[in-house]
Amino acid sequence: MANPVVRGFQSLTRFSGRDRRGQFWPYAGVVFALMFVLCGAVIAWSMNGIFADMQQFAAEHPEAATVHSSPGHYSIQVDGSHPEAPIPDLRIFFTTMGVMVVGIIALLAAAVSRRLHDSGRSALWGLMPVPFVLFAVTGFPIVMTQVMAAEEPNLGLFFLLVLNNMLYLIALVSLIVLLALSGTRGPNRFGPETTG
Repeated sequence: MANPVVRGFQSLTRFSGRDRRGQFWPYAGVVFALMFVLCGAVIAWSMNGIFADMQQFAAEHPEAATVHSSPGHYSIQVDGSHPEAPIPDLRIFFTTMGVMVVGIIALLAAAVSRRLHDSGRSALWGLMPVPFVLFAVTGFPIVMTQVMAAEEPNLGLFFLLVLNNMLYLIALVSLIVLLALSGTRGPNRFGPETTG
């Protein structure tokens, strides 16, 4: 099949075999672009509701809100100690980010496996960043919920998330390097060399 993007979507459940760099990278680029566009649309939609709540609060309580408006700039500063001050509901944002992460993993899992196979490596190398992503997806909403509720955030968890993010970046860069390496010439233990 000549089109690597179509081939990638048709091979979502095929974890065996090999993919050359030219078969993997166009597909991976399209997956990331689609996920970021979808995520951006959902986040914009959810933030629209938060901004509407802020505008309504500012209109009803002008003494507790400061509105700054100029060409290309609009902001509302709310006195958070006011008993009716809106608290942004970030559940949609965090849910969207979680779905995006799961979606990217699901759409790329088989392709990453085949790409790693091309260089003679086990697909398990593709799991390097996953534990760090899962920890961040579960830990970050906890810290943000505490901050938004004006509670004292769990600083131990916060610093653990910082360390987690650094380890995630190391794992991700390592995986990208493995995916960028050239494949082995001729057949290897995962099958014959593919063309493309």
